[in-house]
Amino acid sequence: MSKRFGICRVSLACVRSEDSDRAEMTSQLLFGEMVEVLIKKHTNWAKIRCLFDNYIGWIDKRQIHYITEKEMIKLQGNCSLVAEFAQGISSDDETHCVSYGCELQKYDGISSKMPFGKFLYNGQIIHSDKIANPRETLIKIAQKFLFVPYLWGGRSPFGVDCSGLTQILYKMIGIAIPRDASEQIHMGTALNFVEDAKPGDLAFFEKKDGSIHHVGILLGENKIMHASGMVKIDRVDHFGIFVQSETQYTHKLRICKNIIGD
Repeated sequence: MSKRFGICRVSLACVRSEDSDRAEMTSQLLFGEMVEVLIKKHTNWAKIRCLFDNYIGWIDKRQIHYITEKEMIKLQGNCSLVAEFAQGISSDDETHCVSYGCELQKYDGISSKMPFGKFLYNGQIIHSDKIANPRETLIKIAQKFLFVPYLWGGRSPFGVDCSGLTQILYKMIGIAIPRDASEQIHMGTALNFVEDAKPGDLAFFEKKDGSIHHVGILLGENKIMHASGMVKIDRVDHFGIFVQSETQYTHKLRICKNIIGD
């Protein structure tokens, strides 16, 4: 049997743990992201694997446009990334709100030729393979996410969790990292001290049992941006994250990693 693929055709699509609207949302697909369809049920659900990060879950199959493997291969590496907090994109028949990390296929500066229609878009875009200073770009975009509310499974400026924040920021500079902090920690080079980190490096935090449960973006000068209640900036040192308003450490540091590679 030949493989089946799809492309997200809505602004945000919920990826759930089971084939039910009541199931936990564990991640999201962004407009234009492609998936492999693993199981297509007679109901409204499909089990998918996101091609960007290999994340597997269930999605309402009406929120993806089905494409062939040949079409998928042609589309890979031919997209521009939306670089706006929120911007409209429209065709003759429909309008969507797109944001950071959404993918526009075959964008010519005016319109994007998606498999399900030609869409006009006049916002900013990024070609991640043409970024001269990835750390500077990452931090600049990260500032836009300040005060975005925490949302378990979220990957957008409308709600984001800790690893969703790091993943989408790294996507904007052309680096694909896994969906969850427990997997992101296995990438990159370990740093001996927080003080050795450069802006854009990641810090990982552990529970009492040693499992990884939190990640944030290091900003330099012992500051960290992370999603906890909302996206915010706190102090960090070799013990962990210190929240001034609570006068206590809230997250225990495990390790800092350089994933960018410079």
